[in-house]
Amino acid sequence: MIEESASSVSETELERARWHKSTYSGSNNGCVEHAILTSGHHAVRDTKDRTLGAHTFTPAQWQAFVTAVRDGSL
Repeated sequence: MIEESASSVSETELERARWHKSTYSGSNNGCVEHAILTSGHHAVRDTKDRTLGAHTFTPAQWQAFVTAVRDGSL
């Protein structure tokens, strides 16, 4: 299942993605994984239940999110 936040990303692209667990993930199973897809989009998913799918973002959306987190506006 794909949870679309950006433009369409194929199921195959998500299946082939190289997922990386966040280094900020806690010990209480509050973990997320991130992948940069071959299309250049970014994807994020919950490691506790990967069947829920992934949220996908365009490079510009991802950069805006990262900037907002870093500068404290989010």
